[in-house]
Amino acid sequence: MLRAAQIVVILLTTSFSLQVLSEEHKVAIASAHPLATAAGFEILAKGGNVFDAAVAVSAALAVVEPFSSGLGGGAYWLLHREKDAFEVLIDGREKAPMAAHKNMYLDKEGKVIDKLSLDGPLSAAIPGMPAGLVHLSKQYGKLPLSESLLPAIRYAQTGFAVGERYLKLLKFREAVIHHYPETAAIFLDKGKLPERFSLLRQPDLAKTLSNLANSGREGFYSGSTADKLVESVNKAGGIWTKNDLESYQIIERKPVTGVYKGLKITSTGSSSSGGVVLIEALNILAGYDLSKMDELTRKHLITEAMRRAYHDRSLYLGDEDFINIPLKRLLSEDYAAGLRSSIRLDKALPSELMSGQIELQTEGLNTTHFSIIDDEGNRVASTLSINFPFGSGFVAEGTGVILNNEMDDFDSYPGATNGYGLIGGIANCIEPGKRMLSSMTPTFLESDTDIAVLGTPGGSRISSMVLLAALDFEKGNGPESWVKVPRYHHQFMPDVIEYEEGALSEPELTSLKSMGHQSKKVRYPYGDMQAVLLNKKTKSLLAASDQRGEGRAVVGK
Repeated sequence: MLRAAQIVVILLTTSFSLQVLSEEHKVAIASAHPLATAAGFEILAKGGNVFDAAVAVSAALAVVEPFSSGLGGGAYWLLHREKDAFEVLIDGREKAPMAAHKNMYLDKEGKVIDKLSLDGPLSAAIPGMPAGLVHLSKQYGKLPLSESLLPAIRYAQTGFAVGERYLKLLKFREAVIHHYPETAAIFLDKGKLPERFSLLRQPDLAKTLSNLANSGREGFYSGSTADKLVESVNKAGGIWTKNDLESYQIIERKPVTGVYKGLKITSTGSSSSGGVVLIEALNILAGYDLSKMDELTRKHLITEAMRRAYHDRSLYLGDEDFINIPLKRLLSEDYAAGLRSSIRLDKALPSELMSGQIELQTEGLNTTHFSIIDDEGNRVASTLSINFPFGSGFVAEGTGVILNNEMDDFDSYPGATNGYGLIGGIANCIEPGKRMLSSMTPTFLESDTDIAVLGTPGGSRISSMVLLAALDFEKGNGPESWVKVPRYHHQFMPDVIEYEEGALSEPELTSLKSMGHQSKKVRYPYGDMQAVLLNKKTKSLLAASDQRGEGRAVVGK
């Protein structure tokens, strides 16, 4: 028989979603982990608003999903404040250290050194998550940061039971984690993979969170925590300085917006490609009546729209503080019409006709997401990341902070691919102090009757997943449907449609091949979408958590 503690663990790690239509419920939260969702409601119960709840959920995810996010990583928070219709994107993306340079991952022959941008402290950029938590709390919350961080501090101090996802991703990165004793001591059990439902305690991380709670950004970016970070990183071969940490700043940016068949889209701009890819693809598809087309043609056209939007990603997108992005053109309906003119209903356009063939690399997993909305329409969509599972695999001694490997999201040279198979040009090449290009796509969708908040992890596939969900929303479906949509993806290069089991039928695969498409079934379902919805007329709320993950969606007070 299961002990009571084991039963509690099962309840906390089982993926499920709730839909509640009663007007007495005021807030909907969907996150990738039950404890993170609970943290949000704990802060709401103390008088916090949705932005305080977002701080609590973000910090909790940093503790309970060390494979996806953390204080050593970065994030985007997309906010809407209903009283004045104010919207902003808080860019907490990591930045390259000032000692970084374009050749830092190349050998003497100019070739990329295997895994140098993926493993260890040299792959780590300067984190933005702690500064983002401080900024979000100070500028938009009601409660002090010390209050909003309490659930995360408690989870780190007392521990929580690890689930299947944790163990699967820990095994995937076991070799690099073994390489760093500080990391192994936290996440392994005497050098071995822990058992399912084992308790993970992170006392050093609890102390670091407490420093942040008590001292704000100075508690992380200067003082003893900063000293430990810099000393530990440099001792292990990294290039951080105290000035890198002290000079890091959050940037508030204007979100990108678009309209698709009366549906308003609000999403991320630079330093993420997510919103631009999403809106450009929808603009291309706006010239068709997909509802009157058979499924094969519909999927062909969506794939061709993805191909063109991802092609532009590789050519034009990066950190707008370093490059000029032709944003007006990329979001233009007229530009999309030009791209649409090259699409044939009966034939695929080979990507090699758009750009030269490139060397392919393997795929990986990354990031986490949560969505929050209250019955007034205040809302947050946030995607957080340390890039690959368990980031760089390196924990700075005495901090409990596992560092990101986001430097891999830069292009080591024009035409190179990163760990997710994405390519780019000089727009996303390494420069000191630059933010690397992201695919994260936290998004708001708004129709005449409903407001949706959604997003997902998934590396290069993030934008295509949000695209499919947006199309499902436009058809009139709700969150439970969006998170279940079978997924397929095309990112320009490699020139192949990747798809989940059930997303493309055998007859469709045969027909797509005859049209010139190449297809590849992925080994496992991907993504972990978290979505909430507000009906503007009835004020009722819905929430759903992707069953591919271990999250929880709740509508409550």
